[in-house]
Amino acid sequence: MKRLSLTATALVALMAAMPAAANELRIGLQDDPDVLDPAQSRTFVGRIVYTALCDKLVDLDQDVEIVPQLATDWTTSEDGLSLVMNLRDGVTFHDGTPFDAEAVVYNINRGMTLPESRRKSELASIASIEATGPLQVTFTLTAPDASLVAQLADRAGMMISPTAAEEMGADFGSNPVCSGPFKFVERIQQDRIVLEKFDDYWNADNIHIDRVTYLPIPDTTVRLANLRSGQFDMIERVAAPDVASVKADPDLSLAEAVGLGYMAIYNNVGNGDRADNPLGQDARVRQAFSMAIDREALNQVVFEGTAKAGNQPFPPNSRWYDQSNPVPERDVEGAKALLAEAGYDRVPIVLQHANNPVVTQTMQVIQAMVAEAGFDVELRATEFATLLSEQTAGNYQMSRSDWSGRVDPDGNIHQFVTCDGGINDAGYCNPEVDEHLNAARATQDFAERKANYDAAGKILAEDLPIIYLGHQTYIFAMDDGVEGFEAYPDGMIRLEGVTDAD
Repeated sequence: MKRLSLTATALVALMAAMPAAANELRIGLQDDPDVLDPAQSRTFVGRIVYTALCDKLVDLDQDVEIVPQLATDWTTSEDGLSLVMNLRDGVTFHDGTPFDAEAVVYNINRGMTLPESRRKSELASIASIEATGPLQVTFTLTAPDASLVAQLADRAGMMISPTAAEEMGADFGSNPVCSGPFKFVERIQQDRIVLEKFDDYWNADNIHIDRVTYLPIPDTTVRLANLRSGQFDMIERVAAPDVASVKADPDLSLAEAVGLGYMAIYNNVGNGDRADNPLGQDARVRQAFSMAIDREALNQVVFEGTAKAGNQPFPPNSRWYDQSNPVPERDVEGAKALLAEAGYDRVPIVLQHANNPVVTQTMQVIQAMVAEAGFDVELRATEFATLLSEQTAGNYQMSRSDWSGRVDPDGNIHQFVTCDGGINDAGYCNPEVDEHLNAARATQDFAERKANYDAAGKILAEDLPIIYLGHQTYIFAMDDGVEGFEAYPDGMIRLEGVTDAD
């Protein structure tokens, strides 16, 4: 007995001398993010990682209202040509560089001028930005821009360390340095991204997790199995057929929010040689393809009613939705007639899509639907970041992709279809559309903005560089040890106030 007592005492002493195990939150993602540079990236899951890594000038609350983050308040001049932002004091980047007005000026200018930047069209209304105080910046605009503050609630407003950015240049994403609650530790492509708590974070008292590991698992079934086995603490985008079983599992909990974005198919109409085909050159062919899709059936068959059928960048329950252009009924005969008018009986198409089960099932259903109208679709599944890279390069004919959505309508349409849009993978250019969308940016008046979005939408409904399918609900699942998490309509995973007892 005495020997056992001594052994136990020694063991207790040894355990006391060891550092406490890190409180780690393991999150299963549907995809692997692309480059971790806010100026260059475009993936939805990348934005999830940024929510922990890179604070923004402003953020969104659960009611999709813009709220302070690194900017504490802001005012716009009466003529709409000046935006003044006051900044939070006592903030530092992960490398110790101070966050101040000069850092904001650097970041905005980098987003506007870095050759690889995708934020240029989002920041196009900015003529200049200057530090008008140690913790104050003033944006001077070329024209009023009702969307600008909302743009700063996303990647255009994410702040990175100027010191690190100058050192790394376009390679910044290999070792990102920001000012968020967690700092970068490592990334192994297609395997994991690891962050750890930043002790000098301005809101550190509200961060209760020591380490976050993001693990990409495209297969929804495998992702959920990893959650149930304890390999994950949380997963995003639970498949609709799994919702009932998650709700019935006493060891799991569910959180969900209707998203701001859309599901769509992108058509290459002018992005390189791959646009030289009937679909890319004749809007009637694209119209026929869209006409052959039963959007409500997709919602019921694939998403079990959790999504909303749609045909615009705004969901039917949005005030920006054009009620004069409702979700169309499927019309196979009309689609055949359009193809015949264009001079075709059958049209071969190669359609790329992400390699996860939900998207694959969606595309298989669409493949069967459009076949009845005269389309012979070859489906090609690929990893999501690769899919986006191929879209950018124009190495596609049709491509199925999602957009997570933005609080201001401009963020759901302008950069995708304007001639110089930062994510205009379709290669679409119609000066009349540009005119309407630029005019919508230039006024705060709802009626004027709505009229311009409606006018642009009518043109886009004919030209169809993008075929909208619907709008999804973001569904998260977590084990019973995770508390304090709340779902937001932008689909981000915010970790302020979140605890993990496991």
